[in-house]
Amino acid sequence: MATIRKEEKRLVIETTEYSAVVQAEGYVSGVAAGSFVDRKSGAKDPGFGLLIADFLLEPGSDLPNTPQEHRYSYGDLYHGNIAKRYVSLPQICTQAKRLPQEITEGEGFVAVRQWYRWGTACPPYHAGAQWEQHLLFPDGKRWFIGWDRFSCVDDVANVMMRMDMPTHIKHRGGDVFKQIYLSYHGKPIPQHAFHQNFAPHERFLYHREKRKVPRRYIRAIELEKGVWLAGMALDPASISEAWCHQRDYVCLIQEIGGRAVKAGEWTGAIHIIGYFDSIEEMEAVYDTYRGGTALHVATDGWRLTQGGTSLQK
Repeated sequence: MATIRKEEKRLVIETTEYSAVVQAEGYVSGVAAGSFVDRKSGAKDPGFGLLIADFLLEPGSDLPNTPQEHRYSYGDLYHGNIAKRYVSLPQICTQAKRLPQEITEGEGFVAVRQWYRWGTACPPYHAGAQWEQHLLFPDGKRWFIGWDRFSCVDDVANVMMRMDMPTHIKHRGGDVFKQIYLSYHGKPIPQHAFHQNFAPHERFLYHREKRKVPRRYIRAIELEKGVWLAGMALDPASISEAWCHQRDYVCLIQEIGGRAVKAGEWTGAIHIIGYFDSIEEMEAVYDTYRGGTALHVATDGWRLTQGGTSLQK
């Protein structure tokens, strides 16, 4: 049975397969660092949290006279030679400090909805862009579903939202993981490839416009316990760019959207994040829910849909 309880500044989720925590205050959005614990293997995430939300960006360098606090860094080892400009700030995870939450409890699942309105816009845009995240925790599964989406106050020619997916990897010489699997790259990458820092554009960079959209979009970490922690975007075309590079930790950020939007129009992506015993198992789950673009949650049940058509549950 899936349960949820409030404990001061956090929500604690328990299912037959795992436990997890959603923070209401502090470092917010997604599932809190180290709290997603697999009952079968005892594994937990090795990063700063799962499905963590950041800010909105667009391609290009800063406009003249942009204040320093509104400038996006690039041209260095941490950010690479990938010119971007901020559209909306602040970074949700570190600076929102508190998120409102709405809980839904149904038979065999619990769900949490969180939302935020960015208060700072970078010219020529206006403040008030919105983000919301739906997290659904089904009983009897080793995974959960996350739906992140955003809308802007203005028309924007090309806007994307940055987030961690599934998580970063805090390690010392690869001590907590064996390899990383990127479905768009091919065979798994051994942990020794991440012993030295390198910029995101140098290795393993995914950019939707520069290569064919993959049949599956899966990013997975084989942990020391022999279990895989995976994150999957069910609509591969929803991801515009994804990094997998070493910057004192393995940085697994990605960007959703990367297209023109009209004011008030919502853009998003649905992910499945969880534990798996093999790549083949990940692929089987992926193919069951492939193409999901919306998550519907009510007390009498939940469903994933693609263009209004329900997918297998």
